[in-house]
Amino acid sequence: MSSLAILSVDWQTLADAVGLGSIYALMAVGIGLVFGVLRLVNFAYGQLVMAGAYALAFASERGWPVGVGIALCFGVVLVLSLLMDRLVFRPLRAHSPAVMLVATFAVAFLLQSIALLWFGPLGKISASLASLNQPVTISGIDIRKIAIVATGLTVLCLVLLVVLLGRTNVGLHMRAAAMDFSTAQLLGVRAGRVIGAAVLISGVLAAIVAVMLTVQTPLVTPDFALRDTILVLAGVVLGGMNSLVPATLGGFAIGFASGLLGGALPTDKSQYLPSFLFAAVILVLLIRPGGLFTREGQRAVERV
Repeated sequence: MSSLAILSVDWQTLADAVGLGSIYALMAVGIGLVFGVLRLVNFAYGQLVMAGAYALAFASERGWPVGVGIALCFGVVLVLSLLMDRLVFRPLRAHSPAVMLVATFAVAFLLQSIALLWFGPLGKISASLASLNQPVTISGIDIRKIAIVATGLTVLCLVLLVVLLGRTNVGLHMRAAAMDFSTAQLLGVRAGRVIGAAVLISGVLAAIVAVMLTVQTPLVTPDFALRDTILVLAGVVLGGMNSLVPATLGGFAIGFASGLLGGALPTDKSQYLPSFLFAAVILVLLIRPGGLFTREGQRAVERV
């Protein structure tokens, strides 16, 4: 069975796996930024992606231009991100991480329930970006456009993020806050500005992910991106939560593995894909509990 699965992997499957890994890497960056600054694992991140996908479907149903749909997607996700921070995270910031973790679960299920009541269980179709799901031929190999776009956008976003964190005052303040929030505040770092910047950047990345996932899965339902979020969270832990680069690599790794196995496994065996992935995650963490992409003995200091 394994030999048949290996033989079924072609260049298009590899390209799709790289594209999915790139999308998961962006999700890992968004989750990792909020964790680095707030020490919060945001389980509601997938519902932000879901809300952006519904915005795209809403614009598509009304025949609005693609640019308007994308702008609406970004607007909805950013507004929800800022409201989530202002109404939930900020009042609970002084409480224990467990309280904030439960709050993210509550927000996630609240947004999912609102989507279920508003749009119904059958979901909506977003077809405005369907052309990106068509293949192009490069050197005789069919590669879907979304795989190319996702990879290029991920590289661009990561480069811009590296520049932001390393060359701007806001980025330096975010890094200082991630290392020691209390000391950073004593040194003049404004907590509200740093947290707002992290939430805003995380929201922008969620909107980009919403656009790319909607291209791959045009049917938007209330549980849209839920499975992806769980896999990315596992990937972040797999890579190493205490630093942004290992977390991003972990997100890419689990996305690449998911795309590769999804394309290699026979159709009647695809339901076993999550079992394979999480079994691999458990095995790696038993061997490297600190993360696959962190150095042995590395101290958990730099989180952004």
